[in-house]
Parts: sequence; structure tokens; C-alpha cells
Amino acid sequence: MSPSQPRANAASRHLSYVLRHDPASIGLDLQAGGWVQVTDLLNALAEHGKKMTRSELVALVEADTKGRYTMAHGRIRAAQGHSIEVDLGLDPATPPTRLFHGTSPASLRGIRRTGLNPGSRRHVHLSVDAETATDVGARRGDPVIVVVEAGRAHDDGVVFYLAENGVWLTESLDPRYLVFPERQGL
Repeated sequence: MSPSQPRANAASRHLSYVLRHDPASIGLDLQAGGWVQVTDLLNALAEHGKKMTRSELVALVEADTKGRYTMAHGRIRAAQGHSIEVDLGLDPATPPTRLFHGTSPASLRGIRRTGLNPGSRRHVHLSVDAETATDVGARRGDPVIVVVEAGRAHDDGVVFYLAENGVWLTESLDPRYLVFPERQGL
């Protein structure tokens, strides 16, 4: 890891927090679709002791392998993961037959009982492959992968959205659409 990597990681975490959860923490109001002008963001960051140049911001966005951010026309937004009310303008989409959700063993009992719920976020996040879900679940220890029968859920009227970064989103999923580890045969 280069010496600047911890600084970039901290900057990315802070940017994610601001754009997904608390823009007011640096005096910002998000525009429609969760967008904010890059110049407004950079000025607000500087005013709150988190100075960043435009080129540093562009490098941070381009280096983000998870595609958390979208930049266009002098604006930036978080692609998904919001806990605040934001209409990303995503159209309903037909999901693949199966999607995957990475979680922790501690969360599994609740998921078995009530299904997948967004918690403090606006949507449940789903991955197109088990490897990505494993990476997501590993953030809290040994990951557990729940298979989502997305095609069946969609056929039953559950609405799915595809975020710009390839993450599938839905409001919640009943346990009847979930295949738990002991039944996966992966």
C-alpha cells in the first residue's frame, strides 16, 4: 500500500458518508437524483477541513473499484447505498434468475425470520455473483452468502432496479425468495 493509500481510503469513506448519508454534515443539500455540483462539494469539503482538489476527486472516483460514485456534467453523486431519501431515477429492471447477498453469520437468524430488509438504507443490495457477495459479506467477518431467487420474486411482483455500478436494488425480500447456505449446493 502506498503512503497516500490510507489518505485516499479515508477520503473515499468520508465522501461516501457525505453523499449517501449526511450531506448536511458539510453544509450541502443534494439536488434531484442525489447530485451535487463538484465545485460546491469541493468548497464544502475545504470549509470543513477536508480539502481536496478536482484532480484528486477525479482520481478517487476512477480508482474506486466498487463504482460508488458517478460523475457527469460537472456533478457527482453516490450510485447507491443511501440512507437519506434520494430518487436515483432508476427504472424497474428485470433481474437475472439468481442474485446473491453477502451477510454475517450474526445476521442470518433475522434474515431467516423476516427476509432481507434495507435496515438504515433505502434498498437491499444484491450482487450478480457469489464472489462479489462474499467480498461484501467479509466486511463483518466470515461471510455467509444468501442466494436470492430474483426471477421468481420479480415474477411475483417484487420490483428490482439496476444501479449504475451494477448493484441490484430492491426494497425488501420475503424469506420465501431466499436460499440459505445449507440448501445451496454451491
